[in-house]
Amino acid sequence: MEISKNNKLKNLIVVGDRMLIKPAKPDSKTKGGLLLPPGYKEKEEVQTGYVIKVGPGYPIPIPADDMDEPWKQSEEKIKYIPLQAQEGDLAIFMQKSAVEIIYNNEKYFIVPQHSILLLERDESLFE
Repeated sequence: MEISKNNKLKNLIVVGDRMLIKPAKPDSKTKGGLLLPPGYKEKEEVQTGYVIKVGPGYPIPIPADDMDEPWKQSEEKIKYIPLQAQEGDLAIFMQKSAVEIIYNNEKYFIVPQHSILLLERDESLFE
């Protein structure tokens, strides 16, 4: 799913180390050829989906050396360690840590990076 100008998903801002994932249709095999075990659907502990949006990552504290004079107000300089996931990746994640939401009558999951078990990245899948 691509985010276009008319798509309401562009209005969503993913925070921190989380990502917005659209669940994939239940299948025993991914388009890239990854075979999923037969019991994974019954347990529903593991879920697959496509990464739609990614948060900025883990915030890094500003070192004291970077502060000129601590009592002066300055613009906030925030640096982040980026996430491994990228938009368009197929993610296999633990559903226990995911938060399910419905947005524009479609189901999505908000998933923290620590719940991602595996990412499949193949640019040819999304052409």
